[in-house]
Amino acid sequence: MKCFQCPVRCGAEREERAGFCGTQGLRIAKYSLHPYEEPPVSYKNGSGCIFFCGCSLKCAFCQNFPLSRNLRGKDITKEELAEIFIKLEKMGAENINLVNPTHYLRDIMGAIEIYRPKIPIVYNTHGYENIGDLRLASEFVDIWLTDLKFTDKKLAARYTARPDYPDFALPAVRFMAEKQYKEEDGKMLSGCIVRHLVLPLAAYDGVNVVKFVASLPKDVRLSIMSQYTPFGEISAFPELARGITKREYAAVVNAAKEHGLTNVFVQDFSSAGKSYIPQWDY
Repeated sequence: MKCFQCPVRCGAEREERAGFCGTQGLRIAKYSLHPYEEPPVSYKNGSGCIFFCGCSLKCAFCQNFPLSRNLRGKDITKEELAEIFIKLEKMGAENINLVNPTHYLRDIMGAIEIYRPKIPIVYNTHGYENIGDLRLASEFVDIWLTDLKFTDKKLAARYTARPDYPDFALPAVRFMAEKQYKEEDGKMLSGCIVRHLVLPLAAYDGVNVVKFVASLPKDVRLSIMSQYTPFGEISAFPELARGITKREYAAVVNAAKEHGLTNVFVQDFSSAGKSYIPQWDY
């Protein structure tokens, strides 16, 4: 079957050859309880993360570079993916967190037909999505955990393989933001969190992200991340060779305050570092 699951719409027969995302079939690098998501997502026991391989964005600075370039991982079946859902539940996971699921939507839907998790399902995406596929995913997704990396096409063109990122991400995030937020005793059960990673020399676009989020339903959560760490293929981008400054981060946080956003997660600068990047199993 030809693959049109992401906006690239490469049409690859991924049972036979890799698509633009770099992957064939269904491939993961790790599943585990992850304590470093936003507090209502990780909650007490940790989020049950499944890290999928490959990616169509190909961000130069990707902190999960070995996964996004499909340099490591293990091929599994949809039946094995359903078994992982069960294992994570038994481990006490607060939710099933599908990390980078976009180009595996058909496989994930097949696994959910085999076993529907009894805990919330998190769709943890880079934001480069087709609305039609999000509608399919909405049949099983409880929590949208989405990046909004850029509003500026020049940044998207400079750092990714997809200069059209804002054309798809902005309407995709607006769609996901319609999910009603619900939590119980501090644990998130449904809703939308929009993440933005502040990059060196790009705080101005972080401010634009804040302005966009301010136009969304009021119960959407914004997560402003300070964790940028030089990683990936950044030799051609000297500005990415350093972490962000406190001034750059403060510019985005202050914009959130100025636009009246109150449901905001912020990070300490101690969150920047390779020690927070998972150790991959495969």
